[in-house]
Amino acid sequence: MKVVPDTSAVVDGRVSERVESAETATVIIPEVVVSELESQANNGRDTGWDGLEELQELASLADNREVEMQYVGGGNAPDNTANSDAASVHNDTADIDAVIRNVADIENATLLTSDVVQSEVAKAKGIGVEYVEPRPRGTVSTSADLSIEDFFDKQTMSVHLKTDTVPKAKRGAIGEMTYQQIADTPTDEPTMKEWADDVEATARSSSDGFVELSEPGMKIVQFRDYRIAVARPPFADGIEITAVRPVVKTDLDDYEFADDLRDRLEARQRGVLISGSPGAGKSTFAQAVAEFLTNNDYAVKTMEKPRDLQVDDDVTQYTALGGDMAKTADSLLLVRPDYTIYDEVRKTKDFSVFADMRLAGVGMVGVVHATQAIDALQRLVGRVELGMIPQVVDTVVYIEDGNIDTVYDVTTEVKVPEGLAAEDLARPVIQISDFETDIPAYEIYTFNRQVITVPLDDESGQEETGVDRLARQEVEREIRSIARGHVDVEIKGQNDAIVYVDEDDISYVIGKGGGRIADVEDRLGIDIDVRTHEENSTNHRGDGGAQAATSNTSNHQNTADGMMTVTPEVTSRHVVVRLDEHVGETVEIRADNEYLFTATVGRGGDIQVSRGSAIADDLEAAIDRRAKISVHPT
Repeated sequence: MKVVPDTSAVVDGRVSERVESAETATVIIPEVVVSELESQANNGRDTGWDGLEELQELASLADNREVEMQYVGGGNAPDNTANSDAASVHNDTADIDAVIRNVADIENATLLTSDVVQSEVAKAKGIGVEYVEPRPRGTVSTSADLSIEDFFDKQTMSVHLKTDTVPKAKRGAIGEMTYQQIADTPTDEPTMKEWADDVEATARSSSDGFVELSEPGMKIVQFRDYRIAVARPPFADGIEITAVRPVVKTDLDDYEFADDLRDRLEARQRGVLISGSPGAGKSTFAQAVAEFLTNNDYAVKTMEKPRDLQVDDDVTQYTALGGDMAKTADSLLLVRPDYTIYDEVRKTKDFSVFADMRLAGVGMVGVVHATQAIDALQRLVGRVELGMIPQVVDTVVYIEDGNIDTVYDVTTEVKVPEGLAAEDLARPVIQISDFETDIPAYEIYTFNRQVITVPLDDESGQEETGVDRLARQEVEREIRSIARGHVDVEIKGQNDAIVYVDEDDISYVIGKGGGRIADVEDRLGIDIDVRTHEENSTNHRGDGGAQAATSNTSNHQNTADGMMTVTPEVTSRHVVVRLDEHVGETVEIRADNEYLFTATVGRGGDIQVSRGSAIADDLEAAIDRRAKISVHPT
């Protein structure tokens, strides 16, 4: 017999199997087949390596004179790189198939293929063809289970295997998982390759599994309730298998707030974000929501990549259509589900798709990684127009250790933000309230063209709340644009602030008839009391000003060696060190006995340093940190 195999037959390993059973056989390999396999291997695709292994097996048979092997024709590798246009790759493949058929026709040989289209085209052209069912290479487990399933017990959530490392697993109850060794010896490369081949082959051949993602160096497989990632070089530095499965299956009744959430989901289509850290139980809760909705006569679909939610057969699980979730969304809008579970919403495009479907009237439940409940909404800011957020998401559920930790209700209202007073500062405010108590926890709004998220309670335990901090910064900014000297601001309440400035700035800040400060108050919606630094009892950065107001010849102390401790005065233009002695002498200025600079005492008995200079900055910094300023005769 004389056969010409195409690439599919070589990759499947069917050529050596076929010719071994024949008494005499001649295998003619078109060079384009070799080129295609070489290209695939260079791009890290397993099919390329499998095909080259089959050619080596055929060469071994030829050396033993069991078959005759010939290479014919020239070969050009197709451009199957990741950046190649899909249509171009398709055309390259079609051209290769045509060359292979032509070789079979010229050699008057039988075309051996596992490609049904190639087989039908050959028949149409009158070329002898033998079609063999495609099959994955590698050892397929004869049992219904995977080899790596032996590592799992009832409390194992994930198994982590890698070449030359000891197998590890995450085991324990929800919220108490520990990462632990599950074997004593490292796994060698042949064993890892056997397990990886078993995973991929079983997923392809079993009706219980499918390959979710296949890229050079990485395959993600879904087999029953196992999600398995297989990484190989060059993508990874060694063969690695990570298998994950859910350890519990829950109902909505198992969670706190179950009754309220049921009523909320049934009242109308909602936009819900389920947030939490990895492994917290977000997907488990999403499955419970999906089953509740299905059991209550809602049409439910999922959008997942990978498809690993354990839901009823009534729930159709969709993945990215053509690698694009936007296309999946377009298709789902024609299917018209009542609710869609989106697992997971991560990239900007995901948030855009989620928002488009929600605004189209579809109830959406999205799964989001977040370390706090508010972080889930923060991820929407900048990706969805601010005013549309409550229409896109009206409920945020935060999961921690497998339980519902926090539920937020998201609404919008035109109001003056908390902490501001003037009515002309009213604006659309997104209010995030605790679902159980209905007490507002956060506000999100625009302030000075920036989107601000303000906590309404003091979660950090600090004296200054987020509102106070924001108000202080804005008052400081306004007054600094007016005053020439240093400015301190103290927030005394939601609508009151005290501003401390240099004495010679008082009249300038207040303005004629109080007009200038009144304008600032109107802009900020805060009542402002203007005082001098000497009246500031809190001693913030304005200490220098407060001290300066009381500095005179009595506020320095002399020691036996002539060293003098002084209190510098900070004015609008200078930092002044008053001595009233050592006139015309050169002295050193030190802070906590560290040298700052050398200066000559003026005729007035003082040293004046212009503000804004490096020396003045160092001196002011020393004043701010309450260092002891001393003068040392040289």
